[in-house]
Amino acid sequence: MTGGRGRSVPPRQLARDPENWPEATIPDHAQARVVQAIAQALTRQMTREGLGLRAVAAHSGVNRQAVANLLAGSSWPDVATLSRLEDALGVGLYPGVPGPGSRHC
Repeated sequence: MTGGRGRSVPPRQLARDPENWPEATIPDHAQARVVQAIAQALTRQMTREGLGLRAVAAHSGVNRQAVANLLAGSSWPDVATLSRLEDALGVGLYPGVPGPGSRHC
């Protein structure tokens, strides 16, 4: 959403119960639901591979705090961040994408 509340409010604050992020219900904001799905997918992959924030940051080149903010729903990730994370983990994090988006070029 361009303008308005768009990116001025963190995704988790658009949820009915922000404290329940990333499992909270987000009623009317599709972009926040996408960030939520990315955070869920990233959490699953980190758990599956036994990776912590530092390991993901080191492997992907994404700042550790940026990874933490994405997981917490306190920031809107950009395309470069998402691409680096997907490439490093070898999985698609964007909803409905089977593999890293950079492989679709």
